[in-house]
This record gives sequence, structure tokens and C-alpha cells, in this order.
Amino acid sequence: MDAVILAGGFGTRLRPWTDTVPKPLIPLLDMTLIEHTIRILPRNTIQRVIIASGYGVDQMRAYFDNFDAGFEVIVVEEDQPLGTGGAIANCREHIRGPNVIVMNGDLITTVNVEEMLSHHVKSNALISISLWPVEDPTRFGVADFDHNKGLIRRFQEKPRLEEAYSNLINAGCYIVERSVIQGLSTEYHSMERDVFPGVAESGRMGGYRYSGRFIDAGTPTSYLEAMVAAIEDNSFNTGGIVGTSWYADPKMSKKGIENSAVGTECRLGDGIRVNRSAVLDGARIGDNVYLDNCLVGRGSTVPANSHIVDMVIGFNQQYQ
Repeated sequence: MDAVILAGGFGTRLRPWTDTVPKPLIPLLDMTLIEHTIRILPRNTIQRVIIASGYGVDQMRAYFDNFDAGFEVIVVEEDQPLGTGGAIANCREHIRGPNVIVMNGDLITTVNVEEMLSHHVKSNALISISLWPVEDPTRFGVADFDHNKGLIRRFQEKPRLEEAYSNLINAGCYIVERSVIQGLSTEYHSMERDVFPGVAESGRMGGYRYSGRFIDAGTPTSYLEAMVAAIEDNSFNTGGIVGTSWYADPKMSKKGIENSAVGTECRLGDGIRVNRSAVLDGARIGDNVYLDNCLVGRGSTVPANSHIVDMVIGFNQQYQ
């Protein structure tokens, strides 16, 4: 079975980081975002990963040319934005087998792919999507889900609380049958808006409810949420945790750094206070700096006595 990773967006909400690096290749602890996504794929079920890439495709190809993902990896270029539906159609000639797993390239999830596939087959669905419960469904599109049949009857966009069909939202992982893939247009279109409603109306839209992690790490706030989750879940290969923070080199740990991540070859000044922030490789943090909810790019410098809140500092930048 193949997996398609949707990685064609511009990542505008994570600028200026994404001015330098495509969003799926942004580091999260010692891995990239897309590695965290690929990591959950079961090796006894998935043989090949197809990456639908647009912006930064050359960087994507170079990265996977030099990285062993544990799967065969094919990078398929989008010449222009195609939306989720067009992106899958653009990968069609490379997809083998009767169905395919589709995931967003900035998805941090604990969904059980094998269990979801089993539910998909049992429900005789054409498409199945992962469903995740939220406390406040009014900010999302929700699914009217038949728990007994495992099927979604219909969708509802940002309902009023008293009118919500459920509190279950689309959690970014799909299983799509080849018969659906064959009918997809290669023009720009959305699976969520243009395909799912019709399949639901036909009675063959599957849903797989799970609990655990679901984070779309595409904004500074959600990126930091994903960072904290990765620390809590020990989702890293190297480095270590000291207190509540992850360090590429635990010997670099300092008092005053909490719920944060510090990359390799960083310089950390005295008297600093860093809370819920990411400091990438080679960054320099001066004495008496205060950082809260910040993303400090690779090779950037924050001068002494700076007080910064809710800021994204680009790569190789001098903060002023």
C-alpha cells in the first residue's frame, strides 16, 4: 500500500521561516515536520511514500535523496497549487494498489493507520477519514457520524453549538479507493469541499474516531503545541530532555528554560528566560534575554536584554 503526503502549500502562516525552508522540512526537535508525519506509518502495511510537493520541491528532493525514511520515497512536483483533490490526482500514475492513505505534511497525529484501514474495509467505504473530538465544534466543520455503521451521513461547517451534529472534526488522515482517485480532476479542487459531501450522500463515506494527538502544525501557535507534544511523547531520536525542555545537547541545559526546544551549536547567554519557544540550530541568545512563545530561526541572533513575545524570527537574522 502507498501513502500520499500532501506537502504542496506555501506555508504562509509560518513565515519568515518558510521563506527559507518549505513547511514540511521545518525542524521539530531533531526531525522535520514531515518525518513526524511519516513516522506513524506502519512498515508492515505501507511500502512506498509519495510526496505531493510544490513550493520548495528541489529542497524536498534533495532532502529525501540523503535521508533514509524507511520507505521508498517518490517526490511528485505540482507546477501550480492544485488543492487536496488535484494533488492526489497529480500523483495518480504513481499510486499502486486498490487504495491509498493520504495525510497532510504538517500533521502531528497518533491515529492508528492499520486499525483505521480495518474499519475502512469493514464499512465498505469509498473514502474514510479520521475523526477527532473537540470541546468547541463551532470553530470547525463537523461530521454527522453513524457510530453503528461507521459511516458519515453529512458534514456541517462551523455550526452553532446547539445545532452541531457532533463534536467530531476531520483530523487530516484519509483512505481513498482507486475508483475515487481515477475520477479526480487534475484541476484545482478540494477533497473536503468538492468530493467528501457527495460521497457522504452516496452512503459510502467512512469515519474512524480516535483519541490522542491531532495537531495541524501550520501556525506558530500550533507549531509550539506540536513541539511540546513531541517533548511529552519522547518523539525524537537524539538529544534529551532536561526538566521540561528538549536539548540537542543536554549539556547545554540552563536554568530558566521551560517547555522549549534548543537545537545544536546554540549559544545561550546568562540570565535568560525562555518559555514555550523553539531555538533552532546555531542560534545565539544574548544575556538576560526573555523569550515567550517565540520561534528563533537557524543561525539567528537575539541580542542581550531583548524582551520578545509571540515572534517568529527568520533564519540567519539579527533581531533588532
